[in-house]
Amino acid sequence: MVEGLGIDIIEIDRMDRTVREWGDTFLNKVFTERELAYATSKMRPIPHLAARFAAKEAVAKALTIGWRGGFRWKDVEVTNDETGKPSVVLYGKLKDMLRESNVLVSISHSETIVVAIALIDTKE
Repeated sequence: MVEGLGIDIIEIDRMDRTVREWGDTFLNKVFTERELAYATSKMRPIPHLAARFAAKEAVAKALTIGWRGGFRWKDVEVTNDETGKPSVVLYGKLKDMLRESNVLVSISHSETIVVAIALIDTKE
């Protein structure tokens, strides 16, 4: 059964401006070490950061608990398998809240925008 659905879209240029303006303060607040290592291993890290940001936002929207409900950026880690398929690893309160659920994500991008969708459903 579907428990939540969320979508987010972000302009890659906006992520670039945010990283240039806030630097490590922003990066270390939002992204895990593994996410930062993945993105910075790429020739163009900003689109990969934007993709992870959009996926985290989509998960937050699918949860419908809002920021007051305990959502923390680093409690959602976006990873990729060997084929590039994205998935999320949950930590903290979210891991406990969603232990009976699957969290699925899909990410797509063009040269200028990234879109991500998250679906939360009950494990069978």
